[in-house]
Amino acid sequence: MTLQQLKYIVTVAEKGSISEAAKELFISQPSLTNAIKELEKQLQITIFHRTNKGIIISNEGDEFLGYARQVLQQMDLLEEKYTTGKKRKRKFSVSTQHYSFAVNAFVDLIKLYGNKNFDFTLRETQTYEIIEDVSRMKSEVGVIYLCKENEKILSRIISNSNLNFEELFEAKPHIFISSTHPLSNKEIIKLEDLDPYPYLCFEQGNYNSFYFSEEILSTLQREQQIKVRDRATLFNLAVGLNGYTISSGVICKELNGENIISKPLDVDERIRIGVLTHKNALLSKLGLAYIEAIKNHI
Repeated sequence: MTLQQLKYIVTVAEKGSISEAAKELFISQPSLTNAIKELEKQLQITIFHRTNKGIIISNEGDEFLGYARQVLQQMDLLEEKYTTGKKRKRKFSVSTQHYSFAVNAFVDLIKLYGNKNFDFTLRETQTYEIIEDVSRMKSEVGVIYLCKENEKILSRIISNSNLNFEELFEAKPHIFISSTHPLSNKEIIKLEDLDPYPYLCFEQGNYNSFYFSEEILSTLQREQQIKVRDRATLFNLAVGLNGYTISSGVICKELNGENIISKPLDVDERIRIGVLTHKNALLSKLGLAYIEAIKNHI
């Protein structure tokens, strides 16, 4: 098994197509196909299932990819530390729940380390996918929250996924509403104040259990509830429908505009926001800088 073979496998998985991966790797499609088959034969596993619609990663292939990404990332760290005078494309990926401070930190990272030769990825995605991304080394860092409702279950999943959770800060729950919302003049919002208004939350796909919800107090019954996939849509609905969502209270006017404001919620709850990292991987210079940038924003 060689580093080149590992790179072949990871590139195919990222592209979802052997032909697209071959173009990326500047080799012929038959050569790439043979290299993959040789590795599968050597390891006595099936990494990819071939179908008429492309390739599908097998369960054992998915596990193998996690290790392959770790090896390649460690190789990148070695080259970064000991190779001088060699221009190499900087790569970094983070998966996060929908937090403006996570985006701000990503912007800071690009300003600090970005140049003409970089490939950075920011994934605002679902909670379960964040855990999977970091576990499989698709992302170096994940950003999620824990609370007394989800901590027991999520902590077990995080541990079983070979990850660490490092708390960055603890926040009191706030609501995000429009600056023209009927409740915008209140200093503190009570739960009963919110009853007439639509509750906005992020949809979690196949893992729509309250354990994976991005919003604290997700088990409460609401007469009006709207699920969305992205932050811009949620804020548009907050403005257009006088809707509300529950979050940490950390908000950025530059990213979210002047129309969205934060108000403390009168509940005896706490949100612990932190980062996920892999237990078996050292953080790169970019990973360390990104976490430091988050701390600066909060």
